[in-house]
Amino acid sequence: MAPAVRGLKGFVWQKLKSAVFDDFTKEEEWKVMLLDDYTTKLLSLCCKMTDLLAEGVTVVENVYKTREPVPHMKAIYLITPTKKSVDGLIDDFINKSSSRYKAAYVYFTDFCPDSLFNKIKASCAKSIKKCKEINISFFPYESQVFTLNIPDAFYRCYSPTLEKTKEKDAVLQVMAEQIVTLCATLDENPGVRYKRYKTEGSGGKEKEAILEEDDDLWVKMRHKHIADVIEEIPKLLKDASSKTKATEGKLSISALSQLMKKMPLYRKEISKQVVHLSIAEDCMSKFKSNIERLCKTEQDLALGTDAEGEKVKDSMRVLLPVLLNKSHDSYDKIRAILLYIFSTNGTTQENLDKLIQNVHIESDSDMIRNWKYLDVPVISSFVAQQNKYIRRDRSKEETFQLSRWTPVIKDVMEDAIENKLDSKDWPYCSRCPPTWNGSGAVSARQKPRASQREERRSSARLIVFVIGGVTYSETRCAYQVSEAYTSCEVVIGSTHILTPRKLLEDVKSLSKPKDMVWMKDE
Repeated sequence: MAPAVRGLKGFVWQKLKSAVFDDFTKEEEWKVMLLDDYTTKLLSLCCKMTDLLAEGVTVVENVYKTREPVPHMKAIYLITPTKKSVDGLIDDFINKSSSRYKAAYVYFTDFCPDSLFNKIKASCAKSIKKCKEINISFFPYESQVFTLNIPDAFYRCYSPTLEKTKEKDAVLQVMAEQIVTLCATLDENPGVRYKRYKTEGSGGKEKEAILEEDDDLWVKMRHKHIADVIEEIPKLLKDASSKTKATEGKLSISALSQLMKKMPLYRKEISKQVVHLSIAEDCMSKFKSNIERLCKTEQDLALGTDAEGEKVKDSMRVLLPVLLNKSHDSYDKIRAILLYIFSTNGTTQENLDKLIQNVHIESDSDMIRNWKYLDVPVISSFVAQQNKYIRRDRSKEETFQLSRWTPVIKDVMEDAIENKLDSKDWPYCSRCPPTWNGSGAVSARQKPRASQREERRSSARLIVFVIGGVTYSETRCAYQVSEAYTSCEVVIGSTHILTPRKLLEDVKSLSKPKDMVWMKDE
């Protein structure tokens, strides 16, 4: 039997079972399931086809596409309340004599507007046996990470071109409604605090590795430093290979492939480990070839100190080797320039122009200049409106030299759990329940680790939401803080997941007109 799905994915699947599939528990007949693009992704994140088969679903179809009729079977429609999805539903029952299915059971992920509901009533009401809103408007990305699937939220919230429109209020309202469905799924009635700041406006063939929550090795390794992964996976492989004398000497992927042929009983176990070793080796080869020196520069500029703790006296001297290195692409150089500017609290217009011209990034210069719309002092004469967040002292924490920087959001998480967030910077929108005071989470650090998972089931939960994207290093902090404060589980989410390149592209788009920026379908 497959292991139970963990965390957010488990919560979503259990809600789907209770809200949708439990309606059919007394029926033993097979059913067809119709999904749209959103619900296809939602289901793929929290269940497998075998799970759907266990619930009596024999066929899964896309509601947008033309399909062969199956008039003897009932159809479950799990769709978003949009015109496109509703039209797909109506088309299946527009003519009673040629209906594609025996009957329709409709489940909307969110609130269905009256206009669409009335359209359904007027077109195919007699064919619909049930219509429910189940309120799941978020994606369970990982066990403690969620997204709202609004990749253009960064532009709509921060672009000066939309300053006099209602775009920002509209997207904030949508996000608020989506977060409410998260809280409902988790059965949480949280106190809410926020921070606003003012702005100026095999066989040689490539195979796809599917990394899922039920892959214990992936869950264990995904947020670890690459150095730990490279060290730990070979140990696991040696343990597997020690069961036979099939391999001798240094383990390699080719040797392990031969091992799997000789050890069919352990093929599944070893093949998973081979996948992770292959991914780790690929990452490490890229790191060694080009990224190692770049990481050192970025860490020194971000922290203002080198690996020995000595203060960086000349930031430009640290930056230049990156700018002169032809193996670094323009995105790498732009990130380094930005860190240089941030470390010096802005630069002169003349110096910025020279940097842009010398590195030949004129066409991408808005990736640098547009940070002013986020209240970041790009030019030194610009006065920032927001106060600088006072960081926790982490100088005594053990870390790798090339991973010394700790995301600010980790400080925020720890301060929130310990009730140390300043109410002036983080005012309350709604007060926390009286049972939450933060103190239990701190004392729970001393509890035995064996009871950590059991303890969390009845403990507090901190939900952190970031408008405009969250990075992988920030999602890692949710797991790290949850491990340190064992009676408080941290869940982190955002409008979308950010990569370094995606962030720069989002910043570049801020000064573009709306019709030049891709917008999510409403």
